[in-house]
Amino acid sequence: MSLDFAPRPGAAPMPRMVAAQTLMETRLLLRNGEQLLLALVIPLLLLVAGTEATRIVDLGPGRPIDIITPGVLALAILSSSFTSLAIATGFERRYGVIKRLGTTPLPRWGLLVGKIGSVLLVQAVQLTVLCLVALWLGWEPAGGAASYGWMVVLALLGTAAFAGLALLLAGTLRAEATLAIANLVYVLLLVGGAVLVPLDRYPEAAQTFLQLLPSGALSEGMRTVFEGGALPTSSVVVLVVWAAVASIATARTFKWE
Repeated sequence: MSLDFAPRPGAAPMPRMVAAQTLMETRLLLRNGEQLLLALVIPLLLLVAGTEATRIVDLGPGRPIDIITPGVLALAILSSSFTSLAIATGFERRYGVIKRLGTTPLPRWGLLVGKIGSVLLVQAVQLTVLCLVALWLGWEPAGGAASYGWMVVLALLGTAAFAGLALLLAGTLRAEATLAIANLVYVLLLVGGAVLVPLDRYPEAAQTFLQLLPSGALSEGMRTVFEGGALPTSSVVVLVVWAAVASIATARTFKWE
């Protein structure tokens, strides 16, 4: 039997490379305290404070926890797939990390897929924790298991839309500008983007505009499915359009250095 070994250099299979990149991106995100604050701590605080929200904001008829929870779930998706992703990618691009990773056997599209895969892993933890805490606080979602299935569909669509916007922002602007704009958009959507406050609580003139925003579409979709309704077509269409437009724009404009 021959004991000669011949080296076989070459890249690993594509699925293995993408999976490795996803895990690395996840570890880097979990080490960042600011990202964890946006991803989990702030949504949890808003969820707990939601029981007292009716003293400050008119959320309409119904139990505050039932109204607040779908919006907090949408906010968690916004936090991880837009704000955190945009800021992290912007500074990686500034420091040359993206450029160096682009020279590895993993294609550049694989790097972006790895980032989005990392966001989805984080969101799985986010949504699980938030749902468990909400149930502990007395949340009573309607629709049974189907509502959670629709939640997953909306989460995937929302992630596609917000991640596309995050990469578009991080791939075209300087890191400092990305940081400022991502945080500003987060605050504006949190306060006035129909995330925590139901759409019908806003002035009628603003409702048409707000329901065309990805934040409004995602939040209202979450509220509808957890009230026992079917997946709303309008929310799906809005999120798909945002995802398609942002993805095409990112593919054409993303700068690697």
